[in-house]
Formats: sequence, structure tokens, C-alpha cells
Amino acid sequence: MDYNRVIKDLNGLSASQFIDKLKENFIVEERGTAEYRPLQLHELSMYLEGKWYKLNAKPGTYNDNDPIGVLDVTILSDKVLAPVLNIVDLRKDKRIDFVGGLRGLGELKKRVDSGEMKVAFALYPVTMKQLIDIADNNLIMPPKVTWFEPKLRSGLVLHSLND
Repeated sequence: MDYNRVIKDLNGLSASQFIDKLKENFIVEERGTAEYRPLQLHELSMYLEGKWYKLNAKPGTYNDNDPIGVLDVTILSDKVLAPVLNIVDLRKDKRIDFVGGLRGLGELKKRVDSGEMKVAFALYPVTMKQLIDIADNNLIMPPKVTWFEPKLRSGLVLHSLND
């Protein structure tokens, strides 16, 4: 499942300045107030100031030949989080939080509308092929990339252990 991000602030930018920065690497399309979920790889959705946006990564912002570089989380980190929002350490930065896909887009909207967070990004889920490509290349997944259900302990309980 998808593993989404919510961010506390826009690093001193106004919403319009932030969108202008996004346009350097994404085709930005306003989608209105109805929840918008990414439909394919290299498409993200963003919730900002009561509106959903569709963000399509422009060619050249990702590397289809790199198992990590092709991931939407890498595109978001390399083109938005680090250079625009100055979030470089996803594990330690207090300005970012992660929302598992099971909680839905409504949770992203709720956290932004409450004022707790300023912007939310919904990501297209990592595919099994992407996961296998990373493993086959002896690489390590970036932090907070995938959300699995059932969780391992549930899977062990649910899995038949008979010979």
C-alpha cells in the first residue's frame, strides 16, 4: 500500500510560491476539493489549502534504469523535500510525518485542515516488481516507502503452519 507524507510548513514560502517551485519539476494540475489519489507511477497527489493537486513528474526528474531512482518517494525527496522544503533526513526531521495507506486520503486532509500540517503528499504504491528489482540489485529501500497489510505478526498468526 502507499505510504504518504505530511509536512508542517512550506519552509517560508507562500502556497503560490511553493506551487511555482513545484512547476520546475512537475506538471501541476489543480483537481478541486474531491480527494485525488495518484493513478500511476510518477504521479503524486498533493493537498494544500483545501485543494487537491495532481503532480506529474517531468521526464528527467527520475531514472527508470535505477531501481531506487525510479521510485516516486525518491522523486519527492530529491525534487521537493530536500531542495524546496529543506527536509533532508526523513528519519529525524520533526517537520515531516508519515501516514500509512490504510488510513486513507481522508487522514491527510484532516491533518492539513486541522492546521497541524501545511501540505500532504499521496504517493502511488511501490509495486512488487520495484521491490524485487531493489532486492535483486542488493539495494536497500529508502525509509518509509511501503505499507504492508497484514503486518508480519498478523501474517504469522494467519498463516497455516501445518506440514
